[in-house]
Amino acid sequence: MDNLLTVIIPVYKTFSTIDRCLGSVVGQDYRHLEIILVDDGSPDGCPAKCDEWAARDSRIRVIHKPNGGLGDARNSGLDAMNGSYVTFVDSDDFMAAGTLRALMDTLSAHPEYDILEYGVCRFYGSPKQEMLAFADGEYRNIDDYWLEARAYAHAYMWNKVFRCALFDSVRFPPRRAFEDIFTLPQLLGRASCVATTHSGLYYYCMNGGGITATAGGNELRALLDSHMRVIDAYRGKPGFGPYYMHVLNIQLSVSALTDDAPRLTDAPAGPLGVAGASARLKAVALRLLGIGGLCRAYRLFWRACRLVGGSGAVPA
Repeated sequence: MDNLLTVIIPVYKTFSTIDRCLGSVVGQDYRHLEIILVDDGSPDGCPAKCDEWAARDSRIRVIHKPNGGLGDARNSGLDAMNGSYVTFVDSDDFMAAGTLRALMDTLSAHPEYDILEYGVCRFYGSPKQEMLAFADGEYRNIDDYWLEARAYAHAYMWNKVFRCALFDSVRFPPRRAFEDIFTLPQLLGRASCVATTHSGLYYYCMNGGGITATAGGNELRALLDSHMRVIDAYRGKPGFGPYYMHVLNIQLSVSALTDDAPRLTDAPAGPLGVAGASARLKAVALRLLGIGGLCRAYRLFWRACRLVGGSGAVPA
């Protein structure tokens, strides 16, 4: 018998996209689904739209709750789930046909997998559209997944299927920006085996009002804090250099937008694994100036760009 898969879909101000999203989920050829729509106090027509979908498909349940943010909405879904596995879909995104069947067939064949990650078409329909694809692979050393597979750079909740038991003592932080990167390391700490697959495709759609597009100093502080909670555990391990440079970019963005002292320490000895002229220049400057000097220089550079008519976007 197929495993029951819980699909949690938070809904807030996505009236124009929710039909596309739900159509892509209910139309999957994997039928053993529990679909939980969490209306997070949406002030538009979304609450009624959710109820309409539930009336048409008995697999759909709707939770109506006061607005509490994405993490809180997901937690409401987690508290109500009955599945063996769980996945998340944002209501302005959608998935390709056949995705859930391919993923659940893989999990049925490999019951040892605690997390299964699949490909994403990122920023679908925008000039930034790009593919994030994976080969079939498995990681029994979870550090290898974080560092060698660079999971830190795609720590999304919505392109993964999780064993529900991983969430027994884990919940999303309420009203915290970039809650995925805060939560995923906790789940990895409970996992024994993580796998990636070439099968399936999630369409992540550009949202001009979303946190990725509008993040300011406070939001980026939260993102940096999530990395600072785990980065020391990976120091000295293969692949740490590129991870350090990833976090450095976040640190520089925080420095550009705030007057905070840098939280990231100086670079580790040895190669940093950078590629591209801009990244190499940044690495050389880091060696010469140290983290404090580089953050000060970067802040001055960014503010000078704004003075001469730049867009104000953080250039890290």
